[in-house]
Amino acid sequence: MVKVGEYELKEDLYYWPRGITWAKKEPDGRVRVGFSDLAQKLAQQIRFARIKPKGSVIEQGRGVASVESQKWVGAVESPVSGTVDEVNANLRTKPKLINEDPYGEGWIAILKPSKPEELEGLVHGEAVVEWYKKEIETRVKK
Repeated sequence: MVKVGEYELKEDLYYWPRGITWAKKEPDGRVRVGFSDLAQKLAQQIRFARIKPKGSVIEQGRGVASVESQKWVGAVESPVSGTVDEVNANLRTKPKLINEDPYGEGWIAILKPSKPEELEGLVHGEAVVEWYKKEIETRVKK
């Protein structure tokens, strides 16, 4: 885990820049997705999360879920295309897990990717920290 100011990020994840969501390739080839620390802090306290049901087909950049917070209502953009294979049922009763542990217990869904090559088009590796710094500067009002 790396800290950039007050925001954390995991360098081993893949990030969808437009929606500041993350993707993690699981050992079985599926892809776990969630909100980045920056995204959840910008949204503030998450009050409700509605995740697309298992079997839903999602295109990259389209909503895999919608969340409602004290500051924002909107889609959680999927970093990859695929079919929803598993949803984080814990978010139904405790949506604030997204705020408390965005890279762990606050994950949103697991997809069976239809275009695994999309991961390579996401921000990953050494470029992550510099990209994250720019996102913070752009998105956080000083």
